[in-house]
Amino acid sequence: MIKLKQSASTGETVRIQQSNILSRALYRLYKERALWLLALPGILWYLIFAYAPMYGLVIAFQNYSPARGMFGGPWVGFEHFISFFSSQFAWRVVRNTVLLSVYGIIFGFPVPIFLAIMLNEVKVNWFKRFAQSVSYLPHFISVVIVVGMVVNFVSPEGIINQAVVALGGESRNFLIMPEWFRTIFISSVVWQTAGWGSIIYLAAISGIDPELYEAATVDGASRIKQIRHVTIPCLLPTITILLILNVGTILSVGFERVLLLYNPATFETADVIATFVFRRGIGGGEFSYGAAVGMFQSVVNLLLVVSANAISRKVSETSLW
Repeated sequence: MIKLKQSASTGETVRIQQSNILSRALYRLYKERALWLLALPGILWYLIFAYAPMYGLVIAFQNYSPARGMFGGPWVGFEHFISFFSSQFAWRVVRNTVLLSVYGIIFGFPVPIFLAIMLNEVKVNWFKRFAQSVSYLPHFISVVIVVGMVVNFVSPEGIINQAVVALGGESRNFLIMPEWFRTIFISSVVWQTAGWGSIIYLAAISGIDPELYEAATVDGASRIKQIRHVTIPCLLPTITILLILNVGTILSVGFERVLLLYNPATFETADVIATFVFRRGIGGGEFSYGAAVGMFQSVVNLLLVVSANAISRKVSETSLW
């Protein structure tokens, strides 16, 4: 009898605690209603365009036909996944995707950091504003226009080949040479994104306590040593977060840029998962096959960002969550 009374008392206590938590949550929601209204458009965008379409992943496990509808096709389980991994293209597209992403991180990720540090060290205001404007400008240019400029630069009659010929070399058509595709791709990405990416690091640098620089100056540290022992350590949390986000997109290479730059002659080094899905899924009408490959890409990206976050939390105590 005593145990029954204690159990009832415990259950009542839990209900009261849950009620209090709900009341506090509703009160906080009401108190911060203006902030939630500001965030509402972004939340709705993600719900409508990012989460709602996820139900379409069901076609990766069936032979989808537009005439039969989303749930009308026969179920085939993991047949499309097995077909992809056993094909001769699987290793090629995964390898190319990973290499382009890794090269982008190795050669492209540090550039905004160095650019932000250099801009911060510029003391002539008009030149600093001019340099910032020039570096930001490519970000606002369409990828199509950027690729068009790159094609003109590396064409047989372009400025690159003109310089090569002037130095005694021979003109080449770099766009049909597989060994040059990754260099051209990464260079165009770095040129277009470095300036805009430096904004985050400039904001982080502006938040560094000036007293740290003053203390370093009193200790006799030069500007180089101040950058090494003050600026870079204070930037490490920001660098870590952005690196985690970049690792989470290793299997997501810029689809538009690759599609506009590659051609059948460069498929060996240029064909990535996104373009393969486009050709087979949209171009070839194999919707279920394309959905299966795209789902594989998304799952691997999720695992990578979770793993990178866990490693970062253990090593540096800085993480996304």
